[in-house]
Amino acid sequence: MNQPSGPARLFSRGSWREASRVAEVLRGETTGGLLLILGAVVAIVWANTPWADVYTAIRDVRIGPSALHLDLSIGTWAADGLLAIFFFVVGLELKREFVAGDLRDPRRAALPMAAAVGGMAVPALVFVAWNLGADGDLRGWAIPTATDIAFAVAILAVISTHLPSGLRTFLLTLAVVDDLLAITIIAIFYTSELEPLFLLGALVPIGLFALLVQRRVRSWWLLVPLAVVAWGLVHESGVHATVAGVLLGFTVPVLRRDGGDGPGMAEHLEHLVRPISAGIAVPVFAFFAAGVTVGGLSGLAESLTDPVALGILTGLVVGKTVGITGSTWLLARFTRAELDDDLAWVDVVGMAMLAGIGFTVSLLIGELAFGQGSERDEHVKVGVLVGSVVATLLASVVLRSRNRVYRRIAERETADDDGDGIPDVYQQRPSDPRDSMER
Repeated sequence: MNQPSGPARLFSRGSWREASRVAEVLRGETTGGLLLILGAVVAIVWANTPWADVYTAIRDVRIGPSALHLDLSIGTWAADGLLAIFFFVVGLELKREFVAGDLRDPRRAALPMAAAVGGMAVPALVFVAWNLGADGDLRGWAIPTATDIAFAVAILAVISTHLPSGLRTFLLTLAVVDDLLAITIIAIFYTSELEPLFLLGALVPIGLFALLVQRRVRSWWLLVPLAVVAWGLVHESGVHATVAGVLLGFTVPVLRRDGGDGPGMAEHLEHLVRPISAGIAVPVFAFFAAGVTVGGLSGLAESLTDPVALGILTGLVVGKTVGITGSTWLLARFTRAELDDDLAWVDVVGMAMLAGIGFTVSLLIGELAFGQGSERDEHVKVGVLVGSVVATLLASVVLRSRNRVYRRIAERETADDDGDGIPDVYQQRPSDPRDSMER
């Protein structure tokens, strides 16, 4: 007998398959986030010691073949090269979400997509409002639009909160959509000079890479050289080279050729590359991007008088909170959806504040907008760092205040009285018919 479906539920618990996958991804991101924070802290401390010139000298050392226009500084290699690995993982995750994750279902995709759009549009408007005057600079409008998932989940680990599976899935999916919009913004708005021939040339190695992965070829000695050539051609085209990473990730098939339930090609490559991205690429980028000489409290206060820094700070702290919470409320209002029974609107506000941690991609966009090492770039770093810290503190207060509720939900979501390896709550109300067959 069919039960009435009732009103749609926001942040409802998904299937056991999806919940366990999200938990695994976030565990990996937690480790990477802690390393990211460590790299940023070391850079900030070093840049504010008497040995700050040594840090700057290392960052600005140029290496690479000049004949190929790749004699780049180490800082640029970190931003253009290592972050391409990060965006490759983003591409894999996006493909996975659209093919087999929440984004394949328009009803479940509506919430994270609306929240991501609101969480990018409002911070951008806040930044623009601060920078409309003569002292402002609108080139950095996209800086406060990004969310750093690794940083955010590392904070969750530090404050020891037990987020329900519905909120964890929302956070990851929101960050995935956010990354898609961010890379689109980078490709469209931060490409100064386009060389179409090199961009067309990049389609050749990308096409060959796609052909091999579609045939489930896993040989690194074939795939890695093609990826490097594609990266080099995109870099030469004038489009930011990290776009190559996303394009390559999009080509990888998600589902198994035989239709089985085991890991597909995308999941296989993600397991191989994610540790490199989270453990090396992003922390090294953070180390070379976060080093800003503040000059004590007076220097910090002076930086925060710049409309650019103020736009970033308030965009991350206020814009993200208003954008994500407001778009979620509007979605609930117009679709007559209701929050899941276990949750309240304060949980949405806490998640929105957590999304105001915009570190990695925000710093990258800042460098693209103002140039590495410029005075405005230094103010960008102050705005991003202070904004992310304030967002972290506010989110920690809100989420920790709800931790008793989260702990009760977590106990219910992990109880397995029959000992079959699947929490009982997912079998009582399965949202994926396959869950009941995984016994």
